[in-house]
Amino acid sequence: MKLKDLTLKQFLEMTAANEAVPGGGSSAALSAAIATALIEMMANLTIGKKKYADVEERMRMIAAEMSVRRSHFLEDIDRDAGAYLLVMDAYRLPKETEAEMITRNEKIEKATKIATLVPMEVAERAYSLLDTMMETLEKGNRNAVTDGLVGLMMCRTAIMGALLNVRTNLGGIRDIAFVAEMKATCDAMEKKTLDKEKQSIQWVKTVL
Repeated sequence: MKLKDLTLKQFLEMTAANEAVPGGGSSAALSAAIATALIEMMANLTIGKKKYADVEERMRMIAAEMSVRRSHFLEDIDRDAGAYLLVMDAYRLPKETEAEMITRNEKIEKATKIATLVPMEVAERAYSLLDTMMETLEKGNRNAVTDGLVGLMMCRTAIMGALLNVRTNLGGIRDIAFVAEMKATCDAMEKKTLDKEKQSIQWVKTVL
């Protein structure tokens, strides 16, 4: 059974167990899925309300987008776990001879890059939703604004968690150019994410 198909209780119990999978990467993807669900909820609670008739069509678009994105993030729960297992499989390769050592090192490098790119993709896709989430907070049903803000905060958690996994994996990669590019991307995205979250929290406080 895929991780995404577990009950919430099963997923949490498996996460808490003495196993490396599911770990922080899968939890980051789950956080992103929860984030999209909360924003979709806020959009849906706006649709059909006379007070928000002028933004109804936009809210329908947002709700539809969040639904699609949620499905993608659910798939990422298993994608991240699978990427981690690739790295573990590479480390288990034989290393008795020089040829085996070379092959093993190449496999580890390749697998670790994959395990780096998967959370980076999660972070980038989650980050791309922040502006839409902020728009939903500002235009959507004011009665659900705190639910929407929790969604945006969960999105921040997904981004920061995924980027942390990226940074962790970079320590095992020898490709200097790849590492430098990933670190620069992490630095820029982290700053922008925290700035957007701070801006949204301050705005919501003004309307409560």
